[in-house]
Amino acid sequence: MSDAAAAVDPYLDRTARERLEEYQAFLRIPSISALSEHAGDMRTAAEWLAERMRAIGLEHVEVSPTAGHPVVYGDWLHAEGAPTVLVYGHYDVQPVDPLELWVRPPFEPRIEDGRIYARGAADDKGQIHLHLWAARAWLETKGRLPVNVRYLFEGEEESGSVNFDAWLQANRQRLGADLAVISDSGFFQGNVPAITIGLRGLMYAQIDVTGPSQDLHSGTYGGNVQNPANALAVILAGLRDPDGTVAVPGFYDEVRALSEAERREFARLAFDEDGMARETGVPALFGEPGFGALERRGARPTLDVNGLWGGFQGEGSKTIIPAHAHAKVSCRLVPDMDPKRTFQRVRDHVAALTPPGVRVETQLISDGLWSLTGIDHPATRAAAQCLQEVFGQSPVYLREGGSIPAAASFGSMLGLPVVLLGFTPPDDHAHSPNEFMTLANYEGGIRTIARYWEALASALAR
Repeated sequence: MSDAAAAVDPYLDRTARERLEEYQAFLRIPSISALSEHAGDMRTAAEWLAERMRAIGLEHVEVSPTAGHPVVYGDWLHAEGAPTVLVYGHYDVQPVDPLELWVRPPFEPRIEDGRIYARGAADDKGQIHLHLWAARAWLETKGRLPVNVRYLFEGEEESGSVNFDAWLQANRQRLGADLAVISDSGFFQGNVPAITIGLRGLMYAQIDVTGPSQDLHSGTYGGNVQNPANALAVILAGLRDPDGTVAVPGFYDEVRALSEAERREFARLAFDEDGMARETGVPALFGEPGFGALERRGARPTLDVNGLWGGFQGEGSKTIIPAHAHAKVSCRLVPDMDPKRTFQRVRDHVAALTPPGVRVETQLISDGLWSLTGIDHPATRAAAQCLQEVFGQSPVYLREGGSIPAAASFGSMLGLPVVLLGFTPPDDHAHSPNEFMTLANYEGGIRTIARYWEALASALAR
């Protein structure tokens, strides 16, 4: 029997109540990085994490400043001859709108039917917390970890990670490792254990259309002055074809085609497309023709409008030509797309679509590279072994549609292979009202990580 199973599991069984109370305390901190009014809460969350890391015996713990919200760092580096793992997570969370759809306030955790509901329960505070408890279990039962671990918890993942690469560059000398482990992903449909081998990148931009110097009377000026809201509608309609194909010239030029073997792997995954439609409340799925839903989610690029505003939006009527109109758009990127080049193409196409009589500006808000890791790496195989031991079934391998900028940065800047080992259920409502984590996944995640450190010590022994 492994040390993790023999010593760590009984310890975790004894401490379940304490762990759950601590988890809820973390979730009560409204660490919304995108909203400036929560800057103090971000600092509170970072200090809370640092205090817990010190308490369990991690060393060199620091709330490290950036140009935005701080990065929390700590390590334990006493496993001589063992590999070093860089563990990443993020303590910031998404905004909670629309608040009225939450069953209970999003920062008042509730436990119901084996789930814990709160903003950040799954994405990503729950997964940070399970890592800390895996470390605590080892340190309190054995006095050591089987591997060397550097913990790196970011505060801006949900707002674009705009300062993270600069922090990595400034601190790269103390981030030496053999691989990075990111727990910011989840299980497959039906709550099947999964290892994510690919993530899409991101390009996020804002389109601003301006016309007259102020709102105008639509009766007096309508028909003679271009309406910025009408112009924006023309622009947005021209970004995609009716079948969902992106209409930006050159958009697909760098897209790496799926091989026949890759398409067979996608086809092996049992996926209920009708169930996905029911789950999301849409009459039918929609997307780029010629590809299945999983292929579109993990291996094909997108362009979507994320928000638009302009003109009168109050109760009743107000007959105006608005002075300006705006939209936020994002593209999910796949190998081998370049975020900067994609932005330039979108910007140029927006300019070409702009009708006469208005001015347009397209600005880049944030971007991030895609990530793709093979399934044959010893660290990936060790993760699969541990998942099977804890959850009783072999994991599937996924390419997911979301973006984690750190995954690409660890590869491009630090030269590290990345294992995406996450535990959230596939229907966790991340980024939506009533986000939750299944407690069985959370507890199983702690036991998987505890075993994983032991397995990595053998798999990557020097």
